[in-house]
Amino acid sequence: ELWISLEEHQDALELIMSKYRKQMLQLLQGRKGEDAEPVLQVHQANSLEIESQIDRICEMGEVMRKAIQVDDDQFFKVQEKLAQLELENKELRELLSISKESFEVGREDLPD
Repeated sequence: ELWISLEEHQDALELIMSKYRKQMLQLLQGRKGEDAEPVLQVHQANSLEIESQIDRICEMGEVMRKAIQVDDDQFFKVQEKLAQLELENKELRELLSISKESFEVGREDLPD
């Protein structure tokens, strides 16, 4: 009798637990829709904020690229001007040395 009573008791507990699990599952499924809505709204707000920050970063990157391009252009202009001045300096030194040589030759030709 005790054995039969124990089995009936276990069957009753299994029935109660299965109904409890079923109700909890229904409750959780019903709450999922409600709980997900605020989380979804927060996620969307964060996504919009991140998207705007990414746009700002891209704009700053474009400005930096333009600044680098301007710097590079300016650098090449300075390099070109420096090369022109070096060439001009070299030519002027050659003219000066030719002038000195002709002056010295002219002095040597003059009687004392």
